[in-house]
Amino acid sequence: MKVKTNAQSLVMQSVSGKVSQSESGADFKLDYNGFPFALPGTGGICYNVLVGNSAFGLAGDHIEPGVSTRGSDKAGDPLNKSYNFLSCIGNTAKIVSGEAKGEKGVVTGKHGGSERIMIDFTQDVMEELTHQDHIMIKTIGQGLQLEDHPDIRIANIDPSLFDLINVEEDKFGFLEVRVTHEIPGKLMGSGIGSPRVASGDYDITTQDSGLVKALKIDQLKFGDIVAIRDHDCVFGRTYKTDAVAIGIIVHSDCKLSGHGPGVTIFMASNTSKIKPILDPAANIAKILSIGSNRT
Repeated sequence: MKVKTNAQSLVMQSVSGKVSQSESGADFKLDYNGFPFALPGTGGICYNVLVGNSAFGLAGDHIEPGVSTRGSDKAGDPLNKSYNFLSCIGNTAKIVSGEAKGEKGVVTGKHGGSERIMIDFTQDVMEELTHQDHIMIKTIGQGLQLEDHPDIRIANIDPSLFDLINVEEDKFGFLEVRVTHEIPGKLMGSGIGSPRVASGDYDITTQDSGLVKALKIDQLKFGDIVAIRDHDCVFGRTYKTDAVAIGIIVHSDCKLSGHGPGVTIFMASNTSKIKPILDPAANIAKILSIGSNRT
């Protein structure tokens, strides 16, 4: 049985952002094995890295697919927090300046710390974009609730995308969600402890290469819907036995200790009420026909 939501009660607001400059630098960092690296990182327009592509194997660190945007170029500006909080995966974004004015895209991810929002546009549109161009997002999704399951936390997702994900209640009252992977809570790293579930992301650590390969985590793609076992993301991000959180892969693997592919949570229970169902097609690029799956 399909779940019912309060989508008709949600508030739609606009936020304004701009294409974010890359903050990659030439200074060396040390990876988790102690080796130095200097590689492309967050920000900018990634012309050849799209939602639906592999989140592994890139000559980069914390790579954000498609167009990376931010509310303000000023570090610590409160506008960045509101821009990240209100924007939800699946929201419509519209370019309002420059050569690509009027073109539309889709929000595909939320990156914490840098407070960036990633947006998927067509290749032709990305070729026309510049770092001076402004983008308006019609934000809707925060405040979404399941009418018959008030104990389940929903955040960071457009109600129309949530409907397409097709969460269903089985005859025992469990909520079935299709996912590509189940991630054990012991692998979660950077971002644990944050009380701000309704913004940003946190990372799957990938330093245990044997376990990563055994669980096929190295096959994750941008946009994959994944389940995180034994993690309570209802009011924060913490370990709790039998809790389940559902999220979307938003940035690439990383070389730093405690880091890896980023996950933005959109559904959480502090009990075992959420029932993940493995499905290799559970990816928003396929669901929305965007990124590498654009038709």
